[in-house]
This record gives sequence, structure tokens and C-alpha cells, in this order.
Amino acid sequence: MLIGVVGGTNTGKTTFFCASTLVEAEISNRPFVTIKPNQGTTYVKVKCPHLEFGKECNPVNSKCVNGVRLIPIALLDVAGLVPEAHKGKGLGNQFLNDLMQAQALIHVIDASGSVDAEGNPVAKGSYDPGESIKFLEKEIAYWIKGILTKNWGKTSKQAAIDSKGPYEGLTKNLTGLGINEEEVKQVVKREGFSLKPDSWSEEELLEFSEKIRAKSKPIIIAANKIDVEGAEENLKKLRKDFPDYRIFGCSAESELALRKAAKAGIIDYVPGEKEFKLLKEDIPEKQAKALEFIRSNVLEKNEGTGVQEIINKTAFELLDLIAVYPVQDQHKWTSGTGAVLPDAFLVRRGSTAIELAEKIHTDFVDRFIGAIDCRSGQKIGKDHELKDGDVVKIMLKG
Repeated sequence: MLIGVVGGTNTGKTTFFCASTLVEAEISNRPFVTIKPNQGTTYVKVKCPHLEFGKECNPVNSKCVNGVRLIPIALLDVAGLVPEAHKGKGLGNQFLNDLMQAQALIHVIDASGSVDAEGNPVAKGSYDPGESIKFLEKEIAYWIKGILTKNWGKTSKQAAIDSKGPYEGLTKNLTGLGINEEEVKQVVKREGFSLKPDSWSEEELLEFSEKIRAKSKPIIIAANKIDVEGAEENLKKLRKDFPDYRIFGCSAESELALRKAAKAGIIDYVPGEKEFKLLKEDIPEKQAKALEFIRSNVLEKNEGTGVQEIINKTAFELLDLIAVYPVQDQHKWTSGTGAVLPDAFLVRRGSTAIELAEKIHTDFVDRFIGAIDCRSGQKIGKDHELKDGDVVKIMLKG
């Protein structure tokens, strides 16, 4: 799974990425700082099953902090977007090509309204951040439409005469975007598009492009700089103006400062928590004041920085992922080397036991003979749908 961090240039997009991953990427208050995409690992938070089991876990592919399991997921920070990016303006073509890898998008906007559409600093509150929401989705839709309609005359006619429907034909030009035939089929049927795509108007082509983006690459809005004057009022307005959108306030700069301080051993801080504990008293006055500002103006006021909440909601609501834990010993919940609950995997809700086996190792599919639900002790088949938090033993032949 890959989550893309997207948005206009100079909105705090790369700060959000750095705060989430602690990957060192260049951050500056000017347009087009990010040119090549930055990729790193962030974590989602879930309750660790070891609390229920009564034994300390020994994580290998993840982390556990005070009973909170931190499970890795890939994050991609791509170049900033400006209006008419689909025509190649700014770094538009690169931005759009990079984001096609992602399964979901976190759209970072400047909630304080202090950056215009081109990424230039302006007076606080002078730019409507709602315009950023509109233009990004418009740019992606026009870009998808452009890809979809390459050789449209031939493609649409062939799709229209396919006895199984137009779905395979429509998907051919979109597979490079990570869009599959089932998603195309669902959009066509749900939205009532004609099964004869050669009859679609330009408006219908654009509408289809908007709908297939929403289906294949859902977006969550990170209203950044929530601690800046005027941002809270803008957030309320955004939620009123865009009632169907998931919009959450955040302070990426505060989260980055806290994670760096925690890494340096200055504070005890778990991402997403509403408080931190100071571990050192003899720190520079400037840093002490900054931490106290974050405590009182971000954590207490907004119940956290919002960054971890946005990552979790992207994974568990937009992508509908669940966490599962494969083990070799169903009684002790251990690996072959005796590690308790060593691995945690994120899979789509509805994933089956054999799909988990394949995720662990592709060779396991041919060797799969069954699985065991370690809580109930019951044997489960290859088509058994896994539940969030399941601890599973995969049984293999040979």
C-alpha cells in the first residue's frame, strides 16, 4: 500500500511528509522545493493483541510502544501542483505521473489562507483554501480524462460492441494509473453511464474521470497550519462548504518538532497522543518555549497535532485496511524462533486467509492447506474472510 501526500506548492506538504516519516527532505517557504518525489515509511496505530494475550510482544516488522502497535505503511511526497498542471504547467506532468502509484491521497492545504494558488506567500486569510480543494481534484480529473481519451475513437467503439460490456475496453488506458476493471465496472453501473462509451459527451467523459478517481484514489483533506491565526475559522467554513469531504485540521510543523525532540531523547512522545513528557530540563530556552507553545496551542487546544489521526483515517477509512498477525504457534502466538506476535500486516477488509499467505510469501499459495484462528482454535479455509486484529496460523504442506 502506498499513500500519496499531495497538494499545492508551499502548503506544508513536505513538512507533513517529514513529520510522518522523519525522512530528511528539503523544506522551504518557496514554490517547487520538492522536485523529485520523496518516499518514506510512516506508521498507523492500533491496539496490540499482546495486551489481551498477557505476554510482551517481540515485533520484527513493526513497533510496539506501551501497548500501541505501530504498523508501517509507505508514504510518497510528490511535487507541488499549480492550476493547469494537466497541461504541463509548473511540474504538473511529473506530479501527476508520480501520484499514479498511490492508492489513496492526503491533500495538504494551507488552512490559514496565506498561500495563493501558485504557491506564493500572501497575507493571512486573503486566499480561500476551499479553492485548493477544487483545483486539485479538477486537475487530476482532466489529467485522467486526457489519458482515457487517447485513441478514444477506436477505444470507445470497441468497448461499445463488447458483449461483456465496455469495462475491459475502458480499463485498458487506465491500468497504468492503478485503476482496475472492477473499479471501472462499479463506477459505470453505480453512476448510470451508458454502456456505449462512444456516445459519451465531453462532460460525461470528465464526470467519469472524476468518479473513477474518487473510487480508485480517495482523498482526505489535511487542513494544515491549524495553529495559525484564522485557520480555525477557515476549517469550520471548509467543513460547511464541503460536507461530503473528510477534512481534518493539523499542524505538521508541530508534529515534526515533537518527533525530532522525541528522537533526540528530549521528550517522551507517541505520535498521535495529546501530550508529551519532558525528559530533560537543561534544554535551550528557545526550544523549551517552542515545546510549551505546542503543548498549549496545539495539543491541548486541538487534542493533538492531527497528523497521526489523518494517517490512521486514510488507512482505516479510505483504504479500509485491517491489521492481522500471522504466527507459527497458535497456542503461544509465536514465530518459529519464539518471538511473540512478531509481524503485523495491513490488508484490505474482506481479505482471505490465502491472500494473507500470499502477502507473507508468494510461494505459500501453492503450499497452503489451511489456517487456524488462534483465538478460537478453529481451522479456517482459504476463502475465510479475516477480521481486524485476527491472529492467524498459516498451515503449509511440505
